[in-house]
Amino acid sequence: MPRLFAALLIAALALPAHAAELTVSAAASLTNAFKELAPRFEADHPGTKVLVNFGSSGALLQQMANGAPVDVFASADQETMDQAQRKGLVLAAQRRNFVSNALVVIVPAKAAHGPKALGDLAGAAYQRIAIGLPASVPVGRYTQGVLEAAGLWAAIEPKMVGANTVRQALDYVARAEVDAGFVYATDAALMPERVQVAFTAPTTMPILYPVAPLTASANPALAMRFVDFLGSPAAQAVLARYGFGKP
Repeated sequence: MPRLFAALLIAALALPAHAAELTVSAAASLTNAFKELAPRFEADHPGTKVLVNFGSSGALLQQMANGAPVDVFASADQETMDQAQRKGLVLAAQRRNFVSNALVVIVPAKAAHGPKALGDLAGAAYQRIAIGLPASVPVGRYTQGVLEAAGLWAAIEPKMVGANTVRQALDYVARAEVDAGFVYATDAALMPERVQVAFTAPTTMPILYPVAPLTASANPALAMRFVDFLGSPAAQAVLARYGFGKP
């Protein structure tokens, strides 16, 4: 029996022990970059396990407001982070802008022709246009703002095929289920063989991604270290490889 106990004790000590788990809720457009960054942060903080939950920024905010245990929130827009701040979920002093992005119009790779300007999307050649749902998806809000500024929202909204995330809008275009779509430049770059960028749509305000630790984080110090890590040269190099710009 003593030998068995000793063997079990040795086996237990050999198991990796996690000093802490860090849950990060991040905008869908950050999926590929954060999947690479998470293990890098773990390597720099032995014993830490980073769990990343991806989705539309609005949906993630709703989850956190309803009590989901989250340590860090990375949003694709300022408005969603502002809402989180107003709800007391994050503090203004702890939020940081860590990357920028651009809004582009894409069409299926095999499309014979692509639009040259926003006005072309109002034409008969474009009957179905993938747009993130403006109520909950930041890319949808950016899109609506661009189209409203151009006086085209009323003409294009009836053609909208609503997407729950920017990745869903990308998939609609990649599968040629729509004639065109609005996504971030970083998302379009993931499928060069299935979609083509028609043009960049200048937004009325820069697309800046903020990140902040949650006030209810079970590991506030570690959460803040993750926020700081995203601004480090190493993390910025990874983000740049996925097409994100400096904030």
